[in-house]
Amino acid sequence: MDAFSEVMKQLDWSPLLISMKTAVAATFVCFFLGLFAAKKIMYAGKGTKSVLDGILTLPLVLPPTVAGFFLLLIFSKRRPFGSFLFETFGIKVVQSWLGCVIAATVIAFPLMYRNARAAFELVDPDLIYAARTLGMSEWSIFFKVVIPTAGPGIASGTILTFARALGEYGATSMLAGNIPGKTATISQRIAMVMQDQDYVTAGFWVAVVLVIAFVAVLILNLISGRRMKHVKRW
Repeated sequence: MDAFSEVMKQLDWSPLLISMKTAVAATFVCFFLGLFAAKKIMYAGKGTKSVLDGILTLPLVLPPTVAGFFLLLIFSKRRPFGSFLFETFGIKVVQSWLGCVIAATVIAFPLMYRNARAAFELVDPDLIYAARTLGMSEWSIFFKVVIPTAGPGIASGTILTFARALGEYGATSMLAGNIPGKTATISQRIAMVMQDQDYVTAGFWVAVVLVIAFVAVLILNLISGRRMKHVKRW
């Protein structure tokens, strides 16, 4: 108990703040990109859909370190694109908080995309046909008919995306590094203190992640429960 109290007094809360900021920013980007990609691929041809779907889902099945390796090749200042960003706009991605966001976005994006696409595909086509007969434009149908109907699935994807971005480690470590107070997330902090065999600090951060993950799963279950009730009533 004394050891735990001592740890709490000396605890650096920056990993929690960095992780939450990264997860929120990544979820925000994934939300809009995921909806856009899901909508576009729904209306793509069969062959095009298969290829694009495979590309967009790839980060979900690749080891995070592999994704981090490719991101490092793209955004390193020694590479053309990374050099262009830095010299033209002064944007540094490697070993920066922006790198944390990009890595978390790439890894978490497939969850948002897959859930959004599945939700869109479950929308009753008759609703869309009825909206068209009323003279609604395709964009109005998408935002006023498809999005509200697919709401529970989109919400589930958003929660899963946030949880995945919060716990991202592999790609973030390779692209953003582990700079205390700047890019060191909770996952990186746990790995670092475990190297020092500081089980008390590691246990605290593990407990924090478990609580956040449990709340996310609880919200997800509540949303799924409401969705099933709606389906049964319908």
